[in-house]
Amino acid sequence: MIVVTGAYGFIASCLVRHLNDLGHRDIVVVDDFYKDRKEPNLSGKSIREWIHRDIFQAWFEKNAKYVDLVFHLGARTDTTSKDKAVFDALNLHFSQQLWHTCVRSGVSLVYASSAATYGDGVHGYKDDQKLLPALKPMNAYAESKHAFDLWALAQPQSPPNWAGLKFFNVYGPNEYHKDRMASVVWHGYRQIHETGLLKLFQSHRKGIGHGEQQRDFIYVKDVIDVCTFFMKAECPNGIYNVGTGQARSFLDLGNALFTALDLEPNIEFIPTPENIRDTYQYYTQAEMQKLRDAGYQKSFTDLEHGVTDYVQNYLVSTVYY
Repeated sequence: MIVVTGAYGFIASCLVRHLNDLGHRDIVVVDDFYKDRKEPNLSGKSIREWIHRDIFQAWFEKNAKYVDLVFHLGARTDTTSKDKAVFDALNLHFSQQLWHTCVRSGVSLVYASSAATYGDGVHGYKDDQKLLPALKPMNAYAESKHAFDLWALAQPQSPPNWAGLKFFNVYGPNEYHKDRMASVVWHGYRQIHETGLLKLFQSHRKGIGHGEQQRDFIYVKDVIDVCTFFMKAECPNGIYNVGTGQARSFLDLGNALFTALDLEPNIEFIPTPENIRDTYQYYTQAEMQKLRDAGYQKSFTDLEHGVTDYVQNYLVSTVYY
């Protein structure tokens, strides 16, 4: 039996679909099912049992002996929120309790960390665990993710197999519900569809032109393939980057959107909001050698092909994966 937390969400719902495609039907999904806005994300998928987040830990204690693996992708992900108590409860303490149960019951664990833990990138983007204590996350969400990474590495006992995955900038189907926290691809498509214009943030840093800010954009189908790689591979336990290893500019992304829609580019640059300007990352690029050394050899979808697939096969007709 496989457990997927945060199953109503973007990445986790795609993972459930991918697990179904691989032949897995014995899946237990966990989330806040009192909220039905995200119900289409799991519609039509083969699921054994639905467990509400509030009762999951008790359920897991009782049923862990039947569970082979937990994909822990549930978290509070609002990068603009400063409510440390909520992040501690949902992202740190909930994860710690889950870890302890996995240890006691011998259940393998794959959990979502975040590239946001790298902060401003002054220490680079290498998933060398010796470098983690030096990282300085720039918001409460990233701090909670970083705190759990450090806590996990300090534990004297661990699940038999475990991996913390630092997801970089993920985009793709099933993020319709995320509103302002959705990817730039989703927002960009909406803007172009409604106005014919794409707005990107200006640069407020000397030497970096407008639209030249760069991110490691990774398609969600690649992310879930990496997740399932850890189901079968005998990898060293630890924390791994999940990106493409190739930073691309927001201008590249904008041009890919217009190309996917068969339109001429029409881009306007607007000031970065002051409430995020001081914590805005101008460059991220995952170092991917650790995952390669662990045995993952598939190529990653380039930005142009990922955006084209997302736009033409999902966004245009509001199709779910």
